[in-house]
Amino acid sequence: MFEAAITPYRSLSPRGQRLLMLLLTALLLLGTGGFAFAGAWPVGGFAVVELLGAIVLLRWHARRMQAGELIILTRRDVRIIRTDGAGRRRERLLPAAWLSVAIEERPGRSPALLLTGRGQREEIATDLGEAERRALGRALADALDRLRHPVFDNPVLRDGPSEPEPGTIPRPL
Repeated sequence: MFEAAITPYRSLSPRGQRLLMLLLTALLLLGTGGFAFAGAWPVGGFAVVELLGAIVLLRWHARRMQAGELIILTRRDVRIIRTDGAGRRRERLLPAAWLSVAIEERPGRSPALLLTGRGQREEIATDLGEAERRALGRALADALDRLRHPVFDNPVLRDGPSEPEPGTIPRPL
């Protein structure tokens, strides 16, 4: 009845990451070469440490790109499937019948989007910004409302004479 896939925003693609590492390496080599030419050769050791730190941080960034969250609403439950950067999956099931969506305001921080019901409380969409969380909360609340209040439309039960569908031949009674 409802499905939302949430992935953290990452502005750097794998190709961009490789280009950034190459550019950083080239700049550090040029800078270190200039210092070594001037007689300050120990700067090279610090440049290597700086480059290794940058590579570690870029790798950590790339690993976090694999994380995600999937929220699936069925007639019976809400399934929250979280995948971390290492690919490990955790799944949480909440019964849809008693579930409600709440926005918890937190002073100085982005509000939390919560699924609550029957003593259970689960924060979702932690990787989204405030506007996206509010929009997701409205959409999920609307889907839960449609689940609890279905609209049945049976043309036979409508008041008044029914008109034939356009392009169909009416059948005699």
